[in-house]
Amino acid sequence: MADGWAGAVLAAGRSTRFGAEDKLAAGLNGRPLASHAAAALAAVPLAARAAVCPAGRAGLFPGFVRLEAPEGSEQSASLAAAARWAAGQGAAGLLVVLGDMPFVTAADLAAVLAAAQAGGGAACVTDGSRRMPPAAFAAALFPALAAAEGDQGARAILRGLGPGQLVGLPAERLRDIDTVGDLAAAQRG
Repeated sequence: MADGWAGAVLAAGRSTRFGAEDKLAAGLNGRPLASHAAAALAAVPLAARAAVCPAGRAGLFPGFVRLEAPEGSEQSASLAAAARWAAGQGAAGLLVVLGDMPFVTAADLAAVLAAAQAGGGAACVTDGSRRMPPAAFAAALFPALAAAEGDQGARAILRGLGPGQLVGLPAERLRDIDTVGDLAAAQRG
């Protein structure tokens, strides 16, 4: 196990740009969209795993503890819920992935975790211009994560990361699915 680290999939968003269908349950390559991120996280050796999601999405995350963020809340509320849960578990840190990022691999997540453990207490991925989830945060950062507000969650923490705390990935692997058009493009390749 990764020295008592926990992992969480953030999957509580309303997906308003996707339309009436629940995007995280929409099919991508024969399985629900969210199951891709969940499978990647499940393949990383962690002490515990959770999904921040409404009750109706719990089935997308078998074997994960279900956490809840207030309905209609911003991404920071999901991150805060995951940080509070990880703190309650006595976790050494928290590895976070978004439920709408189906192309991130277990190896990518393991690289982020290793970068956070190697120094500085936090790490995230970058496509060369943006710093973004997946990200990992040592327990010392849980209070800051729990206090984050708005739709940007840990952006201030990620902005302060040094080069050794950034895991470079191709932009294609960091694509998220926000619209039906995004899903259609992902289905094509």
